[in-house]
Amino acid sequence: MPRLFHPEDFLVGPVPENLPENPVIYAEAPSNIALIKYWGKQKNGVQLPMNPSVSLTLSRSKTLSTARLKRRNEKKGSTLIFKLDGERKSSFEPKILTFLERIRPYAPFVNAYDWEIESRNTFPHGSGIASSASGFAALAKIVMDLEEQIYGTYKPGYRTAKTSFLARLGSGSAARSVAAPAMLWGKHPEVAESSDYYAIPLPFALHPAFEDIRDTIILFERGEKSVSSTQGHRLLENHPFKNQRISQAFNNMTAMLHALQTGDWDHFGRLTEAEALMLHALMMTSEPYFILMKPQTLGFIQDLWQWRKSFENSHGEKPPVYFTLDAGANVHLLYSGPWEERVMEWLGQTVPEIIREGLYIADRMARK
Repeated sequence: MPRLFHPEDFLVGPVPENLPENPVIYAEAPSNIALIKYWGKQKNGVQLPMNPSVSLTLSRSKTLSTARLKRRNEKKGSTLIFKLDGERKSSFEPKILTFLERIRPYAPFVNAYDWEIESRNTFPHGSGIASSASGFAALAKIVMDLEEQIYGTYKPGYRTAKTSFLARLGSGSAARSVAAPAMLWGKHPEVAESSDYYAIPLPFALHPAFEDIRDTIILFERGEKSVSSTQGHRLLENHPFKNQRISQAFNNMTAMLHALQTGDWDHFGRLTEAEALMLHALMMTSEPYFILMKPQTLGFIQDLWQWRKSFENSHGEKPPVYFTLDAGANVHLLYSGPWEERVMEWLGQTVPEIIREGLYIADRMARK
């Protein structure tokens, strides 16, 4: 069984004097789409989840980052320049500086450098793909590369765990963006090596029925959300259904792990859709309440349900095609690879303008 790490295991020794002078480090990290949703943070600790979550790692939706570090003499805080797609984004810099400050007890060498970070995403901004997850996972990989240059190489299990641990301190969902094909974050009684502090690759192989999961993302909305995920997490603290949600998430996790091992697409799909709807139900019943779905979102979901039912009635087979949602209006359509042609044909009939104008992203689950 893989080792269970604790935060103190990620501490390093004193920062040596002979640090690399001006290293340039490149890293890339994928985004992910949660099946069992992370919504709500523990009051004690930083970025610790109220419930466990599990996600699929995406193959094509990535953040590519290069850090150019310059050795500094002062021991106090680092300076930072952050560029996205070649343009400086000073509005992003405070969050990255907060990240560097949070990880300092576990990576004290970060303060020995001034940072210039250039990033680009392989997916459009505002597409509903979690760029904070892939972005902070890429930064965590850069920090771990620097740590290995300074202290030497570690065993693979340690590196994956600490990368996830550091990424979590930037964005909770980033904890799940460091390995493929799927990751579990949050302590769950049926997975002994699971942890609230970092995510782990699933401790079993996915059933062959799930070896080729496609994720076609339908872009009904592009741009910034009206309510941030951070605000949404905070609203769960006093939510009237908080305890029921936590209990439900643990139960759904148990069922999802079973479905992923047994190849049960129907159970997988029903759990995934129920979790997506619960996420948005929590938003709509919080105080203050808010709605991130759009009319097109609901219309598309109803069209999908009708198509599945009609196909099953006429062909005697239920299509392995289901939806999930992030905290936004766009729909992730998850389906088995052999169904791609039929799914794209149905999409062309159901949302022809979306397909015609290319307002979708064709992604898939990453391989190990």
